[in-house]
Amino acid sequence: MNAFVQVLLAGGIMLAIAVVFGVMLVLVSNALTVHRDERIDRVEELLARSNCGGCGRAGCAQFAEALVKGEAKLSECRATPAANKKRIAEILGGGDIGEETVAVVHCNGGNACFNKYEYHGYGNCASCELIAGGVKACPVGCIGKRSCGEVCNYGAIGVGDGGYAVVDKEKCVSCGACISECPKHLIERIPKSAKVYVACSNHGKGKDVAELCAHGCIGCGLCAKNCPVGAIEMQNGLPVIDYSKCVGCKVCVQKCPRKCILEH
Repeated sequence: MNAFVQVLLAGGIMLAIAVVFGVMLVLVSNALTVHRDERIDRVEELLARSNCGGCGRAGCAQFAEALVKGEAKLSECRATPAANKKRIAEILGGGDIGEETVAVVHCNGGNACFNKYEYHGYGNCASCELIAGGVKACPVGCIGKRSCGEVCNYGAIGVGDGGYAVVDKEKCVSCGACISECPKHLIERIPKSAKVYVACSNHGKGKDVAELCAHGCIGCGLCAKNCPVGAIEMQNGLPVIDYSKCVGCKVCVQKCPRKCILEH
C-alpha cells in the first residue's frame, strides 16, 4: 500500500470518527436541552412589565414563567390591565383574572391632625417615624412626608394640600409598592369599582380620637345606621364596608359628621 493510499485511508477514518462524534453531540444536546415554552414570551409581553414585585416574584419574566408552569395565579398580578389579563387567560386556556383593585389611604387627617412637634429632619416618613412614632398626634395618622409617592412608578399617589397622601385611581395599577412603603400601614386595596372608602384607621374611643384629629372617626355608627343596604358594619370602633353589598349611594358620606368616609 503506497503512501497516498495510506493518507486517504487515515483521512477517511478520521472523517468517520468526526461524523460519529458530531452525531453523538447532537443527540446528547437534544436530550439535555430544556425546551422553553413559547407561551412564556407571549404572556410576558402582555404583563405590565413594571417588575414591581407585587406578585411575590423578582419580576414579570419570572411571573410569566410561573404562570405557564401553573405555579402562579393570574389574579396575583395587580398591575396588569384587565384587558391584557383576559388575553393571557386565553393563551393559558383559562384562569381567574381577579377583580380590578386600586389603592386607597385610610387616613385624611393631614393638616386636620395635630402635630406633636415640629419636624426639621430628612423628608421621609420612615425616618420621621423614628422620632416618637412620627410628627402626628394620631398614632396611625398619615405622616405626609411623601415616601409612598417616591416609590410609585406611575405617579399615582402623592401628598396634596390637605397634608395627607391621596391616590389617583385612574393612574393606580395596584402594584402594591406604596402599601409596602407606608410605615403606618395605612394603604390598602379596594375594588376599583368602589364609590366610597373609609379614610381613618384609628380604633380609639371617640373622645380620644376627636382630641387628636378633626377628621378622625369617633365611632358614632351613623354611617352603618343609615346605610340602606346594610353594607357597613362597625368593627372595633371603625366602619367596615362590604363592597359586595355597597350600591354606591353615598348616604354614608353625607351622614358622617367627621367627613372620614370619602367618595372614590
